[in-house]
Amino acid sequence: MKAGRFLVLGALLALPLIAAADVRTCLVVGVSDGDTLTARCGTAGAYEQVKVRFNAIDAPEKKQPFGQRAKEAMSDLVYMKEVDLDCRKTDRYGRSVCRVHVAPNSAPSGPKTLDAGLAMITLGMAWWYRDYAREQTAEERGQYEFAEKEAAAKGAGLWGDKRAMAPWEWRKAQRPSSGN
Repeated sequence: MKAGRFLVLGALLALPLIAAADVRTCLVVGVSDGDTLTARCGTAGAYEQVKVRFNAIDAPEKKQPFGQRAKEAMSDLVYMKEVDLDCRKTDRYGRSVCRVHVAPNSAPSGPKTLDAGLAMITLGMAWWYRDYAREQTAEERGQYEFAEKEAAAKGAGLWGDKRAMAPWEWRKAQRPSSGN
């Protein structure tokens, strides 16, 4: 009986290590927009380029108001920096959907503790994409929701524009109508 408890305890203690096994450290070599980047992963001579879509955020599209500012804000956070990618799935376009952690600008050689997606919401450069909230932990959902409410209350970034339109609504408005 005691051996069984130790086996269960050992398995539970190993869970964080198993979860961490999916995290990759990569160099960001491109920023497409406020929620998509390109990273170079692996070792010299065996690099792999990975297209990354941020988990649970949606930034303005390039042609949308704040689109360029969101891209610049993302670049300030991650471009040409090492990041930890915690990828949970692949989307329909073949992009890895990840949480991205980077060392904060205030401590560039320190640990990668800054959640870049959460930072974009805090800066008012992205929305929390609630359609994907089920893919987040309860703690992540709480952080993202709080950050968005705070950014909106302060009028940070896109929240200063009374006509700001969520990207998913903007994309829908850009689609040709069916003519019904």
